[in-house]
Formats: sequence, structure tokens, C-alpha cells
Amino acid sequence: MTDTPDQTPDLRLLEAVIFASSEPATTELLSRQFPEGTDMPALLDALKAQYEGRGVNLVETDGQWSFRTAPDLAPNMKITRQPRRKLPRAAAEVLAIIAYHQPLTRGDIESIRGVETSRGTLDILLELGWIRPGKRRDTPGRPLTWSTTPDFLSHFNLSSLKDLPGLDELKAAGLLDPRPVISDLPREGEDPDTAHEDSSEEEEFAAWIHEESDEDEVPAEPAAAD
Repeated sequence: MTDTPDQTPDLRLLEAVIFASSEPATTELLSRQFPEGTDMPALLDALKAQYEGRGVNLVETDGQWSFRTAPDLAPNMKITRQPRRKLPRAAAEVLAIIAYHQPLTRGDIESIRGVETSRGTLDILLELGWIRPGKRRDTPGRPLTWSTTPDFLSHFNLSSLKDLPGLDELKAAGLLDPRPVISDLPREGEDPDTAHEDSSEEEEFAAWIHEESDEDEVPAEPAAAD
């Protein structure tokens, strides 16, 4: 199948690179993503022409390229911002524990953390849409179990729970945190000799969630109801 003018591999790649860039990109920076000799000015002009008349335009500002909303749509757009608050470390720990051990009860979470878990901590994660209640466990009191949601996977760019990072991946990403936050507890059906390594994965994932939440809109933690 022959590529149409607006679907050539170079144009698609250029579009993806600019879209993924967190800041406006210079022509020189964009050129590094392509083979030597690529006519970058011509590619940029072609991509810019494709976006003319759309809700999003490709704009050059002082030699830097970025996608911007069309100026004529400004009167019809309203941006609502909410105050941002870092995800409390307790909530990050609870989320990491649920992610690696789900489904589990609040009592299970407290056994792993070694401290009581406030209802407010679970409420934060519920409001964010990252956890959900599951079936009640057939034990005295029939406690609810908790699991993560598709929104959790989407937010942290995970295709499935199998993609949760391992210890080696966290080390490679520079996400290790020497502070111990979660006590050791083997997973169901797991060799106790390997529990410490798994706990380390949870610790580092919790630390990463805690740091990354600077970019998230996190609701304030309500007062504990229990």
C-alpha cells in the first residue's frame, strides 16, 4: 500500500515526536530523530500545512515548533484548574501494595504496612479512580477486597498488571529510594525466601508514585471516619 502525502513515515514520525515533546522543539533537535540528509524544513512545512484550518495547529515560535490550539477557538475554550496536592506517602504505599497483591482486604494492607490504614487514605484512591472494591472475602466479618482499576493502568502507562516494574527496572530508571516503607510479607503461593525482593519492588514503586503525584490532581485527604 502506497503512503498518501499526509501519511508518509517521515511525516508520521515528525508528528509523533512533536506531540510527545514536553516543550517546543527546535528544528535541530527534531533533525536528530531522522536520517542525515532529511529535509527537515520541508517536512515541517508539509506538516504545518496539514494542520491548517484544524482545531490544533503546528506553530513555530522563535525557531521552536509545537502544537497549539487554533487562536480563533480561544473564546470558546475554558480551562478549569484544581489545586494540586502531592499524593500522601501513605496513599502511595497502599496503592503499591494493592497493585502487587490484589485482591486483598484492608486488614491485609495493614498487616503488610504494619500500621493502621485510615479510611481517608482509601477514599483518596477511590476518588482518583485507581482502586475499586471487589468481592467480600468469606471470612468472619466478610471484609471487602480491593483491586486496582483500568484507570490505574492507563494513568501509569501499563498494559496489564504483568507490566508492573520489577526491581531491576526500577534500579535502571533511577527510582530507588533507600527509605523502608513496607514490611515484608510473602504473596499467596510464593516462596518466603523471595519475599524481600518483592517487597523492595513495592517500596520503590510506592516511592515513584509518591514523587510522580506532583503532576496529578490529588484530592485532599478527608478526616478519618473510623
